[in-house]
Amino acid sequence: MGKSVHVMLWMMVLGVLLVGCGSNAGSDANTLEVALWDEKISGAVEASIEEFNQEHPDVEVKVTYTPYDNYFTKLRTSLGGGSGPDVFWMNGPNFYEYMSFGLIKDLEPFIEEDSEFSKDVYFDSMIDLYSHEDHLYAAPYFADIVGLFYNKRLFDEAGLDYPDESWTWEDIKEKGELLTDQENGVYGYSASVVSNQAGYYNLIPQAGGYMINEEKTKSGFNSPEAKEAFTFMQDLINEGISPSVQTQIETNPRDLFMSGKIAIHPEISVNTEMFYDELGDDVGIAPLPAGEKEGSIAHGIGWAMNGDTEKEELAWDLIKHLSGEKGNQFIAESGFSIPAQEEMSDLWVDSLPELDLQVFIDAQETSFPYPVSQNTIQWQDVEQAEIQGAFLGYKPLNQALDNVVHEMDLILETEQID
Repeated sequence: MGKSVHVMLWMMVLGVLLVGCGSNAGSDANTLEVALWDEKISGAVEASIEEFNQEHPDVEVKVTYTPYDNYFTKLRTSLGGGSGPDVFWMNGPNFYEYMSFGLIKDLEPFIEEDSEFSKDVYFDSMIDLYSHEDHLYAAPYFADIVGLFYNKRLFDEAGLDYPDESWTWEDIKEKGELLTDQENGVYGYSASVVSNQAGYYNLIPQAGGYMINEEKTKSGFNSPEAKEAFTFMQDLINEGISPSVQTQIETNPRDLFMSGKIAIHPEISVNTEMFYDELGDDVGIAPLPAGEKEGSIAHGIGWAMNGDTEKEELAWDLIKHLSGEKGNQFIAESGFSIPAQEEMSDLWVDSLPELDLQVFIDAQETSFPYPVSQNTIQWQDVEQAEIQGAFLGYKPLNQALDNVVHEMDLILETEQID
Protein backbone atom coordinates (compact mmCIF):
# COMPACT_ATOMS: atom_id res chain seq x y z
CA MET A 1 0.00 0.00 0.00
CA GLY A 2 1.54 3.35 -1.04
CA LYS A 3 1.83 6.21 1.38
CA SER A 4 -0.78 8.29 -0.44
CA VAL A 5 -3.33 5.51 -0.09
CA HIS A 6 -2.36 4.95 3.52
CA VAL A 7 -2.71 8.65 4.33
CA MET A 8 -6.07 8.76 2.57
CA LEU A 9 -7.33 5.87 4.67
CA TRP A 10 -6.18 7.59 7.82
CA MET A 11 -7.79 10.85 6.75
CA MET A 12 -11.04 8.99 6.20
CA VAL A 13 -10.82 7.64 9.74
CA LEU A 14 -9.94 11.05 11.12
CA GLY A 15 -12.84 12.63 9.28
CA VAL A 16 -15.54 10.06 9.93
CA LEU A 17 -16.72 11.78 13.07
CA LEU A 18 -15.33 15.24 12.36
CA VAL A 19 -18.40 16.93 13.74
CA GLY A 20 -17.67 15.14 16.99
CA CYS A 21 -14.15 16.54 17.32
CA GLY A 22 -13.81 18.10 20.72
CA SER A 23 -16.36 15.70 22.17
CA ASN A 24 -13.69 14.54 24.55
CA ALA A 25 -13.39 18.09 25.84
CA GLY A 26 -17.13 18.20 26.34
CA SER A 27 -17.21 15.07 28.46
CA ASP A 28 -17.44 15.12 32.23
CA ALA A 29 -14.42 17.03 33.54
CA ASN A 30 -14.35 14.74 36.56
CA THR A 31 -14.16 11.52 34.53
CA LEU A 32 -11.13 9.83 32.98
CA GLU A 33 -11.55 7.06 30.44
CA VAL A 34 -8.93 4.29 30.40
CA ALA A 35 -8.57 1.52 27.80
CA LEU A 36 -6.51 -1.66 27.67
CA TRP A 37 -6.93 -5.26 26.56
CA ASP A 38 -5.83 -7.76 29.20
CA GLU A 39 -8.15 -8.27 32.18
CA LYS A 40 -5.53 -10.43 33.90
CA ILE A 41 -3.85 -7.18 34.91
CA SER A 42 -7.04 -5.66 36.35
CA GLY A 43 -5.96 -6.07 39.99
CA ALA A 44 -2.79 -4.04 39.50
CA VAL A 45 -4.61 -1.39 37.43
CA GLU A 46 -7.35 -1.00 40.04
CA ALA A 47 -4.79 -0.70 42.83
CA SER A 48 -3.09 2.18 41.00
CA ILE A 49 -6.42 3.87 40.40
CA GLU A 50 -7.20 3.64 44.13
CA GLU A 51 -3.89 5.41 44.82
CA PHE A 52 -4.82 8.07 42.26
CA ASN A 53 -8.26 8.55 43.83
CA GLN A 54 -6.70 9.23 47.22
CA GLU A 55 -5.38 12.44 45.67
CA HIS A 56 -8.36 12.99 43.36
CA PRO A 57 -11.41 11.67 45.23
CA ASP A 58 -13.85 13.50 42.94
CA VAL A 59 -12.50 11.97 39.72
CA GLU A 60 -14.16 8.83 38.38
CA VAL A 61 -11.85 6.55 36.39
CA LYS A 62 -13.71 4.30 33.97
CA VAL A 63 -11.74 1.32 32.66
CA THR A 64 -12.70 -0.53 29.49
CA TYR A 65 -11.16 -3.87 28.52
CA THR A 66 -11.39 -4.74 24.82
CA PRO A 67 -10.04 -8.05 23.44
CA TYR A 68 -6.76 -7.48 21.63
CA ASP A 69 -8.14 -8.58 18.24
CA ASN A 70 -10.55 -5.60 18.30
CA TYR A 71 -8.63 -3.19 20.52
CA PHE A 72 -6.72 -1.12 17.96
CA THR A 73 -9.60 -1.02 15.47
CA LYS A 74 -11.87 0.39 18.16
CA LEU A 75 -9.18 2.74 19.46
CA ARG A 76 -8.29 4.08 16.00
CA THR A 77 -11.94 4.80 15.20
CA SER A 78 -12.65 6.60 18.47
CA LEU A 79 -9.47 8.68 18.37
CA GLY A 80 -10.11 9.54 14.73
CA GLY A 81 -13.46 10.94 15.80
CA GLY A 82 -11.90 13.27 18.35
CA SER A 83 -13.07 11.24 21.33
CA GLY A 84 -11.72 7.99 22.71
CA PRO A 85 -10.11 7.20 26.07
CA ASP A 86 -7.91 9.73 27.84
CA VAL A 87 -5.27 7.13 28.75
CA PHE A 88 -4.67 3.81 27.02
CA TRP A 89 -2.24 0.98 26.34
CA MET A 90 0.16 1.28 23.43
CA ASN A 91 2.36 -1.44 21.90
CA GLY A 92 5.45 -1.35 19.70
CA PRO A 93 3.91 -2.28 16.33
CA ASN A 94 1.37 0.56 16.51
CA PHE A 95 3.41 3.22 18.29
CA TYR A 96 5.00 5.08 15.37
CA GLU A 97 1.75 5.29 13.45
CA TYR A 98 -0.19 6.77 16.37
CA MET A 99 2.68 9.12 17.17
CA SER A 100 3.06 10.26 13.54
CA PHE A 101 -0.62 11.18 13.23
CA GLY A 102 -0.68 13.07 16.54
CA LEU A 103 -3.13 10.67 18.13
CA ILE A 104 -0.99 10.44 21.26
CA LYS A 105 0.61 13.31 23.14
CA ASP A 106 4.31 13.94 23.47
CA LEU A 107 4.93 13.32 27.19
CA GLU A 108 8.28 15.13 27.26
CA PRO A 109 6.79 18.55 28.23
CA PHE A 110 5.12 16.91 31.24
CA ILE A 111 8.32 15.06 32.19
CA GLU A 112 10.43 18.24 31.98
CA GLU A 113 8.15 20.02 34.45
CA ASP A 114 7.74 17.05 36.80
CA SER A 115 10.58 16.23 39.17
CA GLU A 116 8.77 13.09 40.33
CA PHE A 117 9.12 11.32 36.97
CA SER A 118 12.49 10.07 35.74
CA LYS A 119 13.12 8.05 32.60
CA ASP A 120 16.31 6.71 34.15
CA VAL A 121 14.49 4.20 36.37
CA TYR A 122 13.06 2.22 33.45
CA PHE A 123 14.67 -0.47 31.33
CA ASP A 124 16.48 1.20 28.43
CA SER A 125 14.68 -1.10 25.99
CA MET A 126 11.32 0.31 27.10
CA ILE A 127 12.38 3.95 26.86
CA ASP A 128 13.88 3.35 23.42
CA LEU A 129 10.75 1.56 22.19
CA TYR A 130 8.42 4.46 22.96
CA SER A 131 10.72 7.38 22.15
CA HIS A 132 11.03 9.43 18.98
CA GLU A 133 13.86 11.98 18.67
CA ASP A 134 14.49 11.56 22.42
CA HIS A 135 10.90 12.43 23.30
CA LEU A 136 8.87 9.84 25.21
CA TYR A 137 5.32 9.22 23.99
CA ALA A 138 4.22 6.35 26.23
CA ALA A 139 5.20 5.80 29.86
CA PRO A 140 6.62 2.26 30.28
CA TYR A 141 4.35 -0.07 32.24
CA PHE A 142 5.68 -3.59 31.95
CA ALA A 143 8.31 -5.32 29.86
CA ASP A 144 8.19 -8.68 28.12
CA ILE A 145 11.07 -10.68 26.75
CA VAL A 146 11.46 -14.16 25.31
CA GLY A 147 12.86 -17.11 27.26
CA LEU A 148 13.10 -20.86 26.77
CA PHE A 149 10.37 -22.81 28.54
CA TYR A 150 10.81 -26.57 28.87
CA ASN A 151 8.95 -29.57 30.23
CA LYS A 152 11.01 -31.16 33.02
CA ARG A 153 9.02 -34.38 32.93
CA LEU A 154 9.84 -34.97 29.28
CA PHE A 155 13.52 -34.24 29.93
CA ASP A 156 13.55 -36.63 32.88
CA GLU A 157 11.91 -39.38 30.85
CA ALA A 158 14.55 -38.91 28.13
CA GLY A 159 17.38 -38.89 30.69
CA LEU A 160 18.58 -35.44 29.58
CA ASP A 161 19.95 -32.53 31.56
CA TYR A 162 17.81 -29.40 31.59
CA PRO A 163 18.69 -26.49 29.29
CA ASP A 164 21.05 -23.82 30.66
CA GLU A 165 22.96 -20.74 29.53
CA SER A 166 25.49 -22.84 27.61
CA TRP A 167 22.95 -24.05 25.05
CA THR A 168 23.30 -23.12 21.38
CA TRP A 169 21.26 -23.80 18.24
CA GLU A 170 23.10 -27.12 17.96
CA ASP A 171 21.67 -28.17 21.33
CA ILE A 172 18.16 -27.38 20.11
CA LYS A 173 18.63 -29.72 17.18
CA GLU A 174 20.49 -32.45 19.07
CA LYS A 175 18.34 -32.50 22.22
CA GLY A 176 15.17 -31.74 20.29
CA GLU A 177 15.66 -34.87 18.22
CA LEU A 178 16.12 -36.99 21.35
CA LEU A 179 12.98 -35.50 22.91
CA THR A 180 10.81 -36.04 19.84
CA ASP A 181 8.40 -38.95 20.16
CA GLN A 182 6.42 -39.18 16.94
CA GLU A 183 4.48 -42.23 18.11
CA ASN A 184 3.00 -40.23 21.00
CA GLY A 185 2.78 -36.94 19.10
CA VAL A 186 5.49 -35.20 21.15
CA TYR A 187 7.75 -32.62 19.47
CA GLY A 188 11.18 -31.76 20.80
CA TYR A 189 10.97 -28.05 20.00
CA SER A 190 8.61 -25.45 18.56
CA ALA A 191 10.13 -23.46 15.71
CA SER A 192 7.43 -20.83 15.84
CA VAL A 193 6.46 -19.32 12.50
CA VAL A 194 3.00 -18.18 13.61
CA SER A 195 4.52 -15.90 16.27
CA ASN A 196 7.31 -13.70 15.00
CA GLN A 197 8.05 -12.30 18.46
CA ALA A 198 8.55 -15.74 20.02
CA GLY A 199 10.15 -17.19 16.90
CA TYR A 200 12.27 -15.78 14.09
CA TYR A 201 12.53 -12.25 15.55
CA ASN A 202 15.01 -13.82 17.98
CA LEU A 203 16.82 -16.10 15.54
CA ILE A 204 17.61 -13.50 12.87
CA PRO A 205 19.59 -11.15 15.18
CA GLN A 206 21.12 -14.20 16.90
CA ALA A 207 22.51 -15.12 13.48
CA GLY A 208 23.94 -11.61 13.16
CA GLY A 209 21.21 -10.14 10.97
CA TYR A 210 18.34 -7.70 11.44
CA MET A 211 14.68 -7.35 10.51
CA ILE A 212 14.98 -3.59 9.96
CA ASN A 213 18.14 -1.47 10.05
CA GLU A 214 18.73 1.20 12.70
CA GLU A 215 17.86 3.98 10.25
CA LYS A 216 14.51 2.29 9.53
CA THR A 217 15.20 2.48 5.80
CA LYS A 218 16.00 -1.09 4.82
CA SER A 219 14.67 -4.61 5.41
CA GLY A 220 17.06 -7.43 6.23
CA PHE A 221 14.75 -10.39 5.67
CA ASN A 222 16.68 -11.80 2.70
CA SER A 223 20.16 -11.36 4.14
CA PRO A 224 22.40 -14.44 4.48
CA GLU A 225 21.88 -14.28 8.25
CA ALA A 226 18.09 -14.22 7.95
CA LYS A 227 18.18 -17.11 5.50
CA GLU A 228 20.34 -19.04 7.96
CA ALA A 229 17.73 -18.51 10.68
CA PHE A 230 14.83 -19.60 8.48
CA THR A 231 16.76 -22.60 7.14
CA PHE A 232 17.41 -23.67 10.72
CA MET A 233 13.68 -23.52 11.44
CA GLN A 234 12.82 -25.31 8.21
CA ASP A 235 15.25 -28.14 9.04
CA LEU A 236 13.65 -28.62 12.48
CA ILE A 237 10.21 -28.83 10.86
CA ASN A 238 11.33 -31.13 8.04
CA GLU A 239 12.93 -33.50 10.53
CA GLY A 240 9.77 -33.64 12.64
CA ILE A 241 11.45 -32.04 15.65
CA SER A 242 9.04 -29.08 15.42
CA PRO A 243 5.36 -28.98 14.50
CA SER A 244 4.68 -27.97 10.90
CA VAL A 245 3.26 -24.53 10.19
CA GLN A 246 -0.06 -26.14 9.32
CA THR A 247 -0.11 -27.75 12.76
CA GLN A 248 0.90 -24.43 14.36
CA ILE A 249 -1.98 -22.68 12.60
CA GLU A 250 -4.45 -25.36 13.73
CA THR A 251 -3.16 -25.46 17.32
CA ASN A 252 -1.03 -22.67 18.75
CA PRO A 253 2.38 -23.98 19.90
CA ARG A 254 1.83 -22.58 23.39
CA ASP A 255 -1.26 -24.78 23.71
CA LEU A 256 0.71 -27.80 22.53
CA PHE A 257 3.35 -26.99 25.13
CA MET A 258 0.79 -26.74 27.91
CA SER A 259 -0.70 -30.09 26.88
CA GLY A 260 2.72 -31.78 27.14
CA LYS A 261 3.13 -32.18 23.36
CA ILE A 262 6.20 -29.92 23.04
CA ALA A 263 9.31 -30.34 25.19
CA ILE A 264 11.05 -27.01 24.50
CA HIS A 265 9.16 -23.83 23.68
CA PRO A 266 10.39 -20.21 23.30
CA GLU A 267 7.77 -17.77 24.58
CA ILE A 268 7.33 -14.28 26.02
CA SER A 269 7.52 -13.74 29.77
CA VAL A 270 3.86 -12.67 30.04
CA ASN A 271 2.80 -16.30 29.64
CA THR A 272 4.90 -17.57 32.56
CA GLU A 273 2.10 -17.61 35.12
CA MET A 274 -0.27 -19.33 32.68
CA PHE A 275 2.31 -22.03 31.95
CA TYR A 276 2.92 -22.62 35.65
CA ASP A 277 -0.80 -22.79 36.39
CA GLU A 278 -1.14 -25.47 33.73
CA LEU A 279 2.08 -27.48 34.17
CA GLY A 280 3.06 -26.76 37.76
CA ASP A 281 6.51 -28.02 38.75
CA ASP A 282 6.98 -29.67 35.35
CA VAL A 283 7.81 -26.30 33.77
CA GLY A 284 11.28 -24.77 33.77
CA ILE A 285 12.86 -21.65 32.26
CA ALA A 286 16.26 -21.11 30.64
CA PRO A 287 17.85 -18.42 28.45
CA LEU A 288 17.31 -18.69 24.71
CA PRO A 289 20.07 -20.79 23.11
CA ALA A 290 22.65 -18.68 21.31
CA GLY A 291 23.48 -18.53 17.63
CA GLU A 292 26.40 -16.37 16.57
CA LYS A 293 25.11 -14.00 19.24
CA GLU A 294 23.07 -14.50 22.40
CA GLY A 295 19.96 -12.53 23.16
CA SER A 296 16.20 -12.28 22.75
CA ILE A 297 13.70 -9.76 21.50
CA ALA A 298 12.51 -7.12 23.99
CA HIS A 299 9.10 -5.50 23.97
CA GLY A 300 6.61 -4.16 26.50
CA ILE A 301 3.51 -2.03 27.02
CA GLY A 302 3.32 1.70 27.67
CA TRP A 303 0.61 4.11 28.81
CA ALA A 304 -0.19 6.75 26.17
CA MET A 305 -2.29 9.92 26.44
CA ASN A 306 -5.01 10.87 23.95
CA GLY A 307 -3.70 13.61 21.67
CA ASP A 308 -7.03 15.46 21.92
CA THR A 309 -7.75 15.18 25.64
CA GLU A 310 -8.34 18.48 27.43
CA LYS A 311 -7.83 16.80 30.79
CA GLU A 312 -4.13 16.37 30.21
CA GLU A 313 -3.00 17.31 33.73
CA LEU A 314 -5.33 14.74 35.29
CA ALA A 315 -4.40 12.21 32.62
CA TRP A 316 -0.69 12.76 33.27
CA ASP A 317 -1.19 12.30 37.00
CA LEU A 318 -3.02 9.04 36.36
CA ILE A 319 -0.25 7.86 34.03
CA LYS A 320 2.28 8.64 36.79
CA HIS A 321 0.33 6.50 39.25
CA LEU A 322 0.02 3.64 36.76
CA SER A 323 3.64 3.65 35.64
CA GLY A 324 5.32 4.99 38.79
CA GLU A 325 6.94 3.18 41.68
CA LYS A 326 3.70 2.01 43.31
CA GLY A 327 2.21 1.05 39.97
CA ASN A 328 5.28 -1.03 39.16
CA GLN A 329 5.13 -2.59 42.61
CA PHE A 330 1.55 -3.69 41.93
CA ILE A 331 2.61 -5.15 38.56
CA ALA A 332 5.58 -6.96 40.10
CA GLU A 333 3.64 -8.48 42.96
CA SER A 334 0.85 -9.61 40.66
CA GLY A 335 3.30 -11.89 38.81
CA PHE A 336 1.88 -10.75 35.47
CA SER A 337 5.14 -9.67 33.84
CA ILE A 338 8.37 -7.79 34.34
CA PRO A 339 7.80 -4.31 35.80
CA ALA A 340 9.21 -1.61 33.54
CA GLN A 341 11.11 -0.06 36.44
CA GLU A 342 14.31 -2.04 36.72
CA GLU A 343 14.63 -1.72 40.50
CA MET A 344 11.27 -3.49 40.93
CA SER A 345 12.52 -6.63 39.16
CA ASP A 346 13.30 -8.50 42.37
CA LEU A 347 9.69 -8.19 43.49
CA TRP A 348 8.55 -9.88 40.29
CA VAL A 349 11.22 -12.60 40.59
CA ASP A 350 9.94 -13.31 44.12
CA SER A 351 6.31 -13.43 42.99
CA LEU A 352 6.77 -16.95 41.62
CA PRO A 353 9.72 -18.46 43.54
CA GLU A 354 9.13 -21.90 42.06
CA LEU A 355 10.56 -20.68 38.74
CA ASP A 356 13.81 -18.97 37.84
CA LEU A 357 12.32 -15.67 36.67
CA GLN A 358 15.76 -14.06 36.94
CA VAL A 359 16.39 -15.52 33.48
CA PHE A 360 14.11 -12.85 31.99
CA ILE A 361 15.73 -10.02 33.94
CA ASP A 362 19.21 -11.07 32.85
CA ALA A 363 18.00 -11.32 29.26
CA GLN A 364 17.44 -7.56 29.20
CA GLU A 365 21.20 -7.08 29.19
CA THR A 366 21.62 -8.80 25.81
CA SER A 367 18.23 -8.00 24.32
CA PHE A 368 17.46 -7.03 20.73
CA PRO A 369 15.03 -4.15 20.02
CA TYR A 370 11.59 -5.03 18.72
CA PRO A 371 11.56 -3.98 15.02
CA VAL A 372 9.31 -0.99 14.36
CA SER A 373 8.82 1.86 11.90
CA GLN A 374 5.98 4.25 11.08
CA ASN A 375 4.04 1.58 9.19
CA THR A 376 5.02 -1.56 11.11
CA ILE A 377 1.60 -3.17 10.77
CA GLN A 378 1.69 -2.83 6.97
CA TRP A 379 4.98 -4.60 6.46
CA GLN A 380 4.30 -7.15 9.19
CA ASP A 381 1.18 -8.21 7.29
CA VAL A 382 3.33 -8.78 4.20
CA GLU A 383 6.07 -10.45 6.23
CA GLN A 384 3.77 -12.93 7.94
CA ALA A 385 1.77 -13.78 4.82
CA GLU A 386 4.87 -14.41 2.71
CA ILE A 387 6.81 -16.37 5.33
CA GLN A 388 3.90 -18.53 6.42
CA GLY A 389 3.07 -19.12 2.74
CA ALA A 390 6.60 -20.36 2.11
CA PHE A 391 6.52 -22.71 5.09
CA LEU A 392 3.16 -24.02 3.88
CA GLY A 393 4.82 -24.89 0.56
CA TYR A 394 3.15 -22.26 -1.63
CA LYS A 395 6.47 -20.81 -2.83
CA PRO A 396 10.21 -21.22 -2.29
CA LEU A 397 11.49 -19.61 0.92
CA ASN A 398 14.04 -17.44 -0.90
CA GLN A 399 11.32 -16.07 -3.16
CA ALA A 400 9.12 -15.27 -0.18
CA LEU A 401 11.96 -13.47 1.62
CA ASP A 402 12.77 -11.48 -1.54
CA ASN A 403 9.09 -10.51 -1.72
CA VAL A 404 9.13 -9.37 1.90
CA VAL A 405 12.19 -7.19 1.29
CA HIS A 406 10.77 -5.70 -1.92
CA GLU A 407 7.44 -4.75 -0.35
CA MET A 408 8.93 -3.72 2.98
CA ASP A 409 11.55 -1.49 1.36
CA LEU A 410 8.81 0.25 -0.66
CA ILE A 411 6.86 0.90 2.55
CA LEU A 412 9.99 2.15 4.32
CA GLU A 413 10.80 4.40 1.35
CA THR A 414 7.42 6.10 1.56
CA GLU A 415 8.05 6.78 5.25
CA GLN A 416 11.03 8.95 4.29
CA ILE A 417 8.86 11.17 2.07
CA ASP A 418 7.16 13.89 4.07
